[in-house]
Amino acid sequence: MQVTPEDITAVAALVGELCGVVLDQSKGYLIESRLAGVAKEAGCANYTELCRMARLPNNRHLQNQIIDGITTQETLFFRDGSPFEALQYKALPELIDSKSGSAFPKRIRIWSAAASTGQEAYSIAMVMHELIPDILSWDVNILGTDICDTAIKQASLGRYAAHEIQRGLQPPVLSKYFINEGRTWRVKDELRSMVTFQRRNLLEPLTGLGPFDIIFCRNVAIYFNAETRRDLFNRISDRLAPGGYLFVGSSESLGDLGPRFMPQHHCRSVFYQPNRRPALVPA
Repeated sequence: MQVTPEDITAVAALVGELCGVVLDQSKGYLIESRLAGVAKEAGCANYTELCRMARLPNNRHLQNQIIDGITTQETLFFRDGSPFEALQYKALPELIDSKSGSAFPKRIRIWSAAASTGQEAYSIAMVMHELIPDILSWDVNILGTDICDTAIKQASLGRYAAHEIQRGLQPPVLSKYFINEGRTWRVKDELRSMVTFQRRNLLEPLTGLGPFDIIFCRNVAIYFNAETRRDLFNRISDRLAPGGYLFVGSSESLGDLGPRFMPQHHCRSVFYQPNRRPALVPA
């Protein structure tokens, strides 16, 4: 099915409204490769008609198919490495220390805000297992959210094909936290119990979420325009507890968003503490 400039305009407008991803006139190949099957299944003669159909009332299923087709579900366990080192050796130790005198010293809440098929959330859980020997006696919840229904379904099952497991996991870690079930590997129950998943669209209000001690929101805002990106990180930061940690993608920088987003460097990684109170200066 040939993509016309009018088709690109229609798809770009719809996708922008649904999930914030910016498409320009150079993305015709992407639309054709990702949505041709969706349009054919829906019985549409072109992509403009597909968009009109998706806008009809009670057609969320078709909207979800378009979102699933356009959004990138590229992920792996311990992706980029250094953020998980900063989590293990900086953020979590500081967080645990700061909570030691609180009413709930063993309560930790973490949000993986673009969880895809769950590898990031489970990687965070593995870091916590390694750092805290008695982790199962702690009150820990790691929430993974994503806009893609099929990704959330796989994440909730906690089952991965061999090629997914081989990307990012060393054999000792694999044997410690996964069970081989023939052609797939399943996350062990003690790890799976720490993580919950739900569908969330980051463009929509984040009501009912937080406060979180740590938020990972990596490699999703790179597809947004400047205004949507700024709004997203301000709203996400409002879901952070005072002094909480925000991790973004290795190629992302929030320095342009104002003094609230001063970068913190550790383990070759950058994180932010947008709600951290300034230290008091002695008189």
